[in-house]
Amino acid sequence: MKNVLILCGIIVTVYVIYRVYRYQTLEDGLELLIKKDAVILDVRTEKEYSMGHIKGALNISLGTIRERYTELDPDKTYITVCSHGLRSVKAEHILKEKGFKHVHNGGAWSDLQTLIEKKIQDRND
Repeated sequence: MKNVLILCGIIVTVYVIYRVYRYQTLEDGLELLIKKDAVILDVRTEKEYSMGHIKGALNISLGTIRERYTELDPDKTYITVCSHGLRSVKAEHILKEKGFKHVHNGGAWSDLQTLIEKKIQDRND
């Protein structure tokens, strides 16, 4: 019985963390940021990026962001994405440390792409 309770506690914890993550990503403000010409910054490796990405996304891997951040315009708005959302959080923090004011975590690129497609479909319906 104790093991069942522990397992249920773990499941509830993972679910709560997932819901908080989904809430903190860009579902609510996505359309507005994209309308304001936000740049989607994909921080996966070139190989990962070549296997699939959001159309128009800029690719600078997390491993090179500390050197290549100078290629970015600090006045623009950036939405960082990666494969699962962990590297995009790190990239967001690095850019903010470098003085970028308008950086948002978009989480997993595939989730963001789905949201973009849904917004486009909703607009067309």
